[in-house]
Amino acid sequence: MLDCEIKNGWQQFLEFAQNKFARAEFDNWIDPIKLSSYSPEGVVLEVPNIFVQEYLLDNYKDVLAEFLPQRSNGEPALSFVIAAPTKPATVQSAPAPEKEQTQQSGPEIRLNPTYRFENFIEGTSNQFVKSAAFGVATRPGKTYNPLFIHGGVGLGKTHLLHGIGHYVRENHKKLKVHAITTEAFINDIVDSLRSKSLDRMKRYYRSLDLLLVDDIQFLQNRQNFEEEFCNTFETLIHQNKQVVITSDKPPSQLKLSERMVARMEWGLVAHMGIPDLETRVAIIKHKAENKNLTLSSQVAFYIAEHIYNNVRQLEGAINRLCAYARFQNADLTIDTVERVLNELVQALPQKKITVDSIIQSVAQAFEVRISDLRGDSRQKEIAFARQVAMYLAKETIEDSLMKIAASFGGKTHSTLLHAWKKIAERLTSDEALRRQIQMVQRNLETS
Repeated sequence: MLDCEIKNGWQQFLEFAQNKFARAEFDNWIDPIKLSSYSPEGVVLEVPNIFVQEYLLDNYKDVLAEFLPQRSNGEPALSFVIAAPTKPATVQSAPAPEKEQTQQSGPEIRLNPTYRFENFIEGTSNQFVKSAAFGVATRPGKTYNPLFIHGGVGLGKTHLLHGIGHYVRENHKKLKVHAITTEAFINDIVDSLRSKSLDRMKRYYRSLDLLLVDDIQFLQNRQNFEEEFCNTFETLIHQNKQVVITSDKPPSQLKLSERMVARMEWGLVAHMGIPDLETRVAIIKHKAENKNLTLSSQVAFYIAEHIYNNVRQLEGAINRLCAYARFQNADLTIDTVERVLNELVQALPQKKITVDSIIQSVAQAFEVRISDLRGDSRQKEIAFARQVAMYLAKETIEDSLMKIAASFGGKTHSTLLHAWKKIAERLTSDEALRRQIQMVQRNLETS
């Protein structure tokens, strides 16, 4: 290939990707990549971090081979360089403005310095939500608004929330950012009522460009506080100001007013699942390296196989092993790890999977209501999620087809078979669907 052909090939790949992939996917994963250098022997791409490199190779290797030079084995002749960080001292040099803002705004969360996008370990269970969070951070108020992130305890919701805050503060310096827990928001209202400064508090919140709210579930059964939050929320959204919310449940499962639930479903509702085995291993190795703890791959896999509920448990395990290795000055073998982590290590439970648990897990993964999966709605997203649930039920449960079908609001066994066949056929060519179904299956086994 001539140099001009290689350069044109890269431009053609960008045009293909822009037309083929969703805008958020292109903006978050493809657009940041730069063509660093090229020759007939290969192409050097500049990527912002290792995650973008891995994502590109995992998902687009075959496509790239059609546009760029190939090696003898048919793979694209690619190498990568990591882009130099821009202004790395930004966070260190700005403590004074943060302190000043905190004094003006009340109980703001100080962003955790380690909760950044570049420190977030990505896997199939959180790939989509991380991409959405990064999209919001790069274009606040212009992509998904609001962004609602939900998932179990210790899975990384707060990490992404703070990651958005860090990115916006460093790259959109003129924007006014405020991060707060729901409990702190409630306390802020109470304090403002006591000091008769409620109007000033309202003006402050409604002047923000980015509001980050953690653990919105604590707003349940607090009607007066919910109303004030909803008014603030609507004001910001109507001004195209960005709002990001985290919760342990999707909006439809929160005990909040219909008005509030509807507002939170305006934008994008993204689920963060339990990390799979490979992601847990990557998290363990990353956290161990940060603490200068040497772990063999065998030990890392052992920990990942036996501690699976959330990332905080993995971090607690690494902290405990660090203390043991430092005080005992001993190598960490599997026998040692099993003894030191005796309280944390556990066998995977053998949980009986039911149609109800399948419907609940599919509803959460596909962000639809449980009642819709049992109903007759033919809306495209709901009908497809219902077919996935029927496919999983037939694959997993040994009951008769008539009994399984009846669990879906009285459907017939022929409807169940049709759904199963359609999903089974689609799985042969739809990699994204296969990953979604694998995620649902893992959640069923571990939840």
